[in-house]
This record gives sequence, structure tokens and C-alpha cells, in this order.
Amino acid sequence: MSLAFPLALLLLPLPFLVQRLLGAMADAPASLAVPSGTFAASAPAGARDDRIGTLLLVAAWTALVVALSGPRVATTTDLVTASGREIILAIDLSGSMVAEDFMLDGKPLMRLDAVKRVAAGFVRSRRGDRIGLVVFGDRAYVAQPPTFDVNSVATAIETAQIGISGRSTAISDGLGLAAKRLTASEATAKVVVLLSDGVDTSGKVRATDAAALAGRHGIRVHTIALGPEDLESQPQSRDAVDAATLRAVAEAGGGESFRVRTMADLEAMARTLDRLEPNPMRRPPTQVWRDLWMWPGGAALAFVFALAVRRSP
Repeated sequence: MSLAFPLALLLLPLPFLVQRLLGAMADAPASLAVPSGTFAASAPAGARDDRIGTLLLVAAWTALVVALSGPRVATTTDLVTASGREIILAIDLSGSMVAEDFMLDGKPLMRLDAVKRVAAGFVRSRRGDRIGLVVFGDRAYVAQPPTFDVNSVATAIETAQIGISGRSTAISDGLGLAAKRLTASEATAKVVVLLSDGVDTSGKVRATDAAALAGRHGIRVHTIALGPEDLESQPQSRDAVDAATLRAVAEAGGGESFRVRTMADLEAMARTLDRLEPNPMRRPPTQVWRDLWMWPGGAALAFVFALAVRRSP
């Protein structure tokens, strides 16, 4: 506990100083001397030695001065103010996401399950950001409009299923839809995180053109190339990811590109992305003061009331 105005405590001895001053004035020679017992004999008995009343006065004054000093306690709040950032995750739900080429605790894990695990955790940590979700396959659609309710977005990620948007890979459509939603946003920072494990097979425009257009509207585009093989090293592989195109997309969108081959890579990517787009929850907790002056103030009022009752006829 601390005091907002500790110098107010200097007022505590004020009544005693006033009493001494008045006493000194009373000791001055008087023009008419009256025997000390003359008026004392006619005064009420309780008024001559009212110790309880004096104690009530002292207690009331002390409580009042303590209230004026502003006692308070510091508390922290987990309230996170809006960051001004809006992020849309564009996640590939094409048929190749069923491949079980990730490992977790020594067991094979489907690509989509690995993405769900990491992406949902990433989203839940983004309190203060507005987060949205776009999924794409043959076509793209908004699975969750941008919202501060990060838990609902994480749930939408965890319940996403292969095939609900077709089994092809329309990367440019997914990116274009995410950018379109952000273009109309008034957020001060706009970000698309694009995750794909394949080649753009169904888009109507080139993904790099969509990224360049997004960049011109102040939208930063980060890309994640997911899968153990890519077209540069395994051009004949059916499940190879077009990592080169995704790098070009990130470059055109002013963002970063991540190459993810393992579960460890995926988790490291999430940590790096957190640093690139600072998490509002990483800010120091907000300290607020809870005032306590009303308690000694109430006590002072109670003492004064008790004194008034005691001295009433």
C-alpha cells in the first residue's frame, strides 16, 4: 500500500498546535481575575472530563487526515488494449494436406493436424489483434471474419476439414480474398499469413500479382511453404510445394517466407512470426491504483456521528 499525497500526514498534529497556541493566549494577564472554580462548579459534570469525547475527536481527525493522504494499493490488469493490427490467416485445405509426413512424439502426423496444432496456438496468443481466417482449395472463402475473439478463430482452425473448399490449390484466390478483406479495414497494420503445401493449380491470376497488389494497399504478406519436398529439389514429386513461388509472393508483399519441413520447423516459424508481428500480450502488464480513501473517510464520519450522539442532550 502507498499514499498518493503523503505530505497530508503533516496535518495530524495541527489540532494540538492550535490548542497550545490558544492555551498560551489564555495564559496572558487578564484585566479581571476570576477564581478558577467559579465557572467549573456550574458546568455539567460530563463536560468537565469527557475523555471519550476527546478520543472520538482525535480518532475522527486522524481518520480524516489519512483519507486526505490518499491510501491506495497497486493492482495489475490483464486487459489488453487493441494493437491496431489485423491479421488474416489463409490456410491451404487442398487434398495434399492429408499426407502424414510430419512427426510428433515419434508418431506420424498429418500435415493439416500439424498446422492446426501450431496455428491455433499462435492465434490464441494474439489477444489485442483482430484475427480472421480464409481457407482455400478449389476456391477460397472466409471461414472466420476478422474479430478480437481469438478463441473462436482458433476453434475454426481446429475444426477445418479437407475437402470443404475442394481439393485443388487456388493460392492466388486465397491470397486475393484475404487481401480484399484487409483492403476495406481501417487497421493501422494489415497482415496476411499464407500457408500452402502445393502448387497454384486453380487460381485465376498469378499469386505474385495478387501479392504485389496487396503490397500497394499497405498489406504485408508472409508465406509458409509446407512439406518435406519442393519443386526445386523434387520437380517430379506429386506433393512437392512450390517454395520458389511462395518466396516471390512474400517478396512482392513485403513480408518473410518460411520453409517448413518438420514439426520443429513449424513451431520455430510461429516463434519467428511472433517476433515479426509483435504480440500485444508481450507488453508489460498495466498497473492501476485502487483507491482506499473511502474507508478512513467513512471511519471519520462514523466517529463524528458518535461524538454528536454522545453530546446531544
